[in-house]
Amino acid sequence: MSITHKLPYEWQVGLRYTRAGKRSSRNSFISFISLASVAGIALGVAALIVVLSVMNGFQKEVTNRMLSVLAHVEVFDARGAMPDWRASAAQALRHPEVRAAAPFLDAQSMLLVDGVMKPALLRGVDPEAESKVSNIAQQMKQGRFDSLRPGSFNVVLGRSLATSLGVEVGDRVTLLIANGEALGGAAASGQNPLPRTRALTVSGIFQAGHFEFDSTLALANVEDVQAAAGVHAPAGLRLRLADLQEAPRVALELRSLLPEELFLRDWTKVNAVWFAAVQSQKRMMFIILTMIVAVAAFNLVSTLVMTVKDKQADIAILRTLGSSPRSIMKIFMVQGTLVGLLGAGLGVLLGVTVALNVDVIVPFIERVLGVHFLSQEVYLISEMPSELVWNDVAWIGGVAVLLSFFATIYPSWSASRTRPAEALRYE
Repeated sequence: MSITHKLPYEWQVGLRYTRAGKRSSRNSFISFISLASVAGIALGVAALIVVLSVMNGFQKEVTNRMLSVLAHVEVFDARGAMPDWRASAAQALRHPEVRAAAPFLDAQSMLLVDGVMKPALLRGVDPEAESKVSNIAQQMKQGRFDSLRPGSFNVVLGRSLATSLGVEVGDRVTLLIANGEALGGAAASGQNPLPRTRALTVSGIFQAGHFEFDSTLALANVEDVQAAAGVHAPAGLRLRLADLQEAPRVALELRSLLPEELFLRDWTKVNAVWFAAVQSQKRMMFIILTMIVAVAAFNLVSTLVMTVKDKQADIAILRTLGSSPRSIMKIFMVQGTLVGLLGAGLGVLLGVTVALNVDVIVPFIERVLGVHFLSQEVYLISEMPSELVWNDVAWIGGVAVLLSFFATIYPSWSASRTRPAEALRYE
């Protein structure tokens, strides 16, 4: 005996109605509409899974690339400079989550080469300490990061910045930098409205994979930047934590360990607008694509209404044999829910397959169509990422099945109200 024969008769009849009809073109048309509903639900679910996976991957990839350059926590002195940064670093390192600390000094500047001028964020760093709080030393494409020795006035440029300036390792660039007052540090007495200039030698080129940093960031020894800008101390500290996700909590705890004149900023605050925009886009995309799934699911209403009209005689016979209105309602709810389950299942299978192979599918489509979907200047990355989150998959599949179930309620209730005498009058 097959498994279906062990099921309640409502399930058996519902399963039978779900299968393609073979006795008449009318039944075949109803089955075609049912298959269209399945396909609509499947495509909606697959689209939702793929889009959310790509957005998750985009957020993760950009975050990882940003954090390869950014510190997990930054410490600043309200006075504009931190002359006793070593004592502050020792205090911060007492926290069990803090793994490394490095001084830094950021200065907005311009780099000039043969009449070509580009804006740059000049960051003064201690190469040995900086290699413990960021991954720039591992991202070097040319030259060496430890070439940023005090007094050398060497500079390491992002690859895009070096390309735009037309320089290679060994070339010289002219630095134009604001004076110490403009940096907010302790400047020499008197204000000079003209920028300071200094010749720098390109000793390395790095590539973080994040266009914003590759096109604007230049690094030099912190003592050289202090001398060039006319300040006497770093602006603050960059901290590396054991777990970057704990950065907001650790920053709050460090406030009680460090002097009152110091204030802290974790990495989530540095690009808070970007992260908020991504989260907002994900929520809106989920709502919009869920509407597509809802449209496909509610196509079941028309499918079940047609089925109810076509099965009037069957319903009447079942009623005369003793079936209750509740049983009749259950038959059509089983049919509609099975269609929803089938559509959601196929959609999950298709969506997961595509999401796990986006790195292969997208380059193939780009080669066939001769287009490039992601411009690095606009989207910060050049390759389509994907991060499949199984919790999202479960939510999407569950919502699709739930919408399909709700779509069956009215047609099933309508079928349960069929009057046997009227249904059999013309049979």
